[in-house]
Amino acid sequence: MKVDVLTLFPEMFGGVFGTSILGKAQTKGLVSLNAVNFRNYATNKHNTVDDTPYGGGGGMVLKPDPIFAAVEDILDQREEATVPTMKAPRIILMCPQGETFTQQKAEELVQEDHLIFICGHYEGYDERIREFLVTDELSIGDYVLTGGELPAMVAIDSVVRLIPGVLGNETSAVTDSFSTGLLEYPHYTRPPEFRGMKVPDVLLSGHHLNIDAWRREQSLLRTLERRPDMLESAELTDKERIWLEELRLKKEKSE
Repeated sequence: MKVDVLTLFPEMFGGVFGTSILGKAQTKGLVSLNAVNFRNYATNKHNTVDDTPYGGGGGMVLKPDPIFAAVEDILDQREEATVPTMKAPRIILMCPQGETFTQQKAEELVQEDHLIFICGHYEGYDERIREFLVTDELSIGDYVLTGGELPAMVAIDSVVRLIPGVLGNETSAVTDSFSTGLLEYPHYTRPPEFRGMKVPDVLLSGHHLNIDAWRREQSLLRTLERRPDMLESAELTDKERIWLEELRLKKEKSE
């Protein structure tokens, strides 16, 4: 996979792209991560990439020409260096108005060959960037940050870790919270007892069917307690639905 990020602060990505899982993924040749300063594509002598909005109002708006030029240059370089069968890139605008980023979106994006993220600052983007250039608009939550760099890092990390071969244990991503439609079950490791706090006996039993059943039950319980909204779309058996309904009624009576 190839990932390019258009940003005014490419230095922010150096440490993130070069360390931990993302750094190892690049070393293995599983992903190419590149931060591009789109100020280099400004067309005026002062290299400005923003301007005041037509119609008045506060703040500054990112101009369309540097963004379009940067994306077109990335595409030109790609045509020269990559195989012709590579799919057209997804061009993603990080924006508070965008679709909320989810694990399901990460699983969708990891199927792509090339992702281009656009990180803005200032008041917003010229609307022509949204209308004629990008394929997706993403937000990581209902709040506003000073720029799109941190949200882009979050999305990239979430996507890259799903690439086959990136994680040491291939089942890790499959059993993550949200990937299964439920929150993940509790984890324990050595020692089996710490300051009087014990690991559940079932996990020490070596009985894998019982362990799987316990983990499923714990995922259901944790989801019911913390994110009951997720249960509405989760794939549940009839037995699990009845059990969860009994737990709900019991909880309501005790409150």
